Amino acid sequence: MMFALKLGAAMALGLLIGIDRQLRHKPLGIKTSMVIAVASCLITLVSIEAVARFAQPGMTNMDPMRLAAQIVSGIGFIGAGAILRRSNDGISGLTTAAMVWSSAALGVAAGAGFFKEAFVSAALIIVAVNLVPSAIRLIGPSRLREKEISVCLTVAEPAELGSVIDRIRLTHHVKHTKIRDSEDGRREVRLVLSATDRQSTEGVYAELKSMKPILFVEVESIGT
Repeated sequence: MMFALKLGAAMALGLLIGIDRQLRHKPLGIKTSMVIAVASCLITLVSIEAVARFAQPGMTNMDPMRLAAQIVSGIGFIGAGAILRRSNDGISGLTTAAMVWSSAALGVAAGAGFFKEAFVSAALIIVAVNLVPSAIRLIGPSRLREKEISVCLTVAEPAELGSVIDRIRLTHHVKHTKIRDSEDGRREVRLVLSATDRQSTEGVYAELKSMKPILFVEVESIGT
């Protein structure tokens, strides 16, 4: 029944990762992380047991972890699906992709029988994702407390675009600018702003909406 214990431990580890991602409303949920962990554990068990079952006397070139090693590269296919490139050239989902890879690693560890190491690693991963960044932002330099906000603006008169961007730069650090003409002859600009934790997405929206030359405003907080 050792195999059932290992599979159950892998499921529990995947559940921990999934709950963390679910609470943060990320693409990797409970079901996905548990399936990845259990499947990785199963492949590891098959790889180890295959050596004992099919090895013959005099054959010493069989690696019990060869099959399990392919999980590390194969799981990248799922992780890549969690990474998104936004229209403002920003990238999100990197942390979720890393958590996908971590779920597979925890499954491999459980399948190989390293229960203590697997559960300690799961705890450290959750702490690293949730607690450490907050602590560093509190005690570290102010730049670590900055966040990125994506802004899409539509200006009625193209001649007013320069003055609008200048006014935004007075109160915000503009990291990226993209300007294009819309189909109705208006001018559309996409900006990536660097804001502090005290500046909410709603506050930035209200501030930009109050500028008369701006007709439409779309604001989005860029997460990982």
